[in-house]
Amino acid sequence: MKQLHYHPGNASLAPHMLLREIGEPFELVLVDRAANAHRQPDYLRLNPNGQIPVLVDGDLVLYESAAILLYLCDDQPGLGLAPALGTPERAHCYKWLMWMTNTLQAALMIYFYPGRWLDETRPNHEATCAELRSRAEQKIAGMLDIVEAELARHGGPWFLGERFSALDPFLTMLGRWTRGHARPARSLPQLGAYLQRMLERPAVAKAFIVEGLPQPWV
Repeated sequence: MKQLHYHPGNASLAPHMLLREIGEPFELVLVDRAANAHRQPDYLRLNPNGQIPVLVDGDLVLYESAAILLYLCDDQPGLGLAPALGTPERAHCYKWLMWMTNTLQAALMIYFYPGRWLDETRPNHEATCAELRSRAEQKIAGMLDIVEAELARHGGPWFLGERFSALDPFLTMLGRWTRGHARPARSLPQLGAYLQRMLERPAVAKAFIVEGLPQPWV
């Protein structure tokens, strides 16, 4: 049975949603960040970066949310969670997933953890952190406009168009992370309707409920 090592609301949320969409049994293993469990030797043997999530499937130990999503797509080819291999649609799926994790998610990490990129001994550290967070939020707003335009371009219910894919849990997770912004994802017409459709999927709602995430979810 697959094991997903998770913490509520963290980057494990996307693979958690997808596992519930797949519908096969799996085990959730809580990594308690409050107790620093992600920095303990047992967890670091799974992921030396000390980050969440990790998927364990037999002898396979896999980290990075985007990689886990792609593995789950390939593990369940009959479900069509990604376009067919060798097609232009598959190439665009890779493009968007890499953009989400390397561009949008990376900017969100700066927004949430600006101190990681700054020397805390420098004068005006808190003010500099606040400025960096503000600039990250501005960048993220522009990225959300790109997502909004893509949804408007094809007019389909899901990010790739007519068919639900592994990109949808990932984008939903990232959209949720903007809920405290002045201009969150839910406030954009296309994105707001899209996120509501996602939350109406039973598997998605179940993941949020099991993780104990408070309302509003996005």
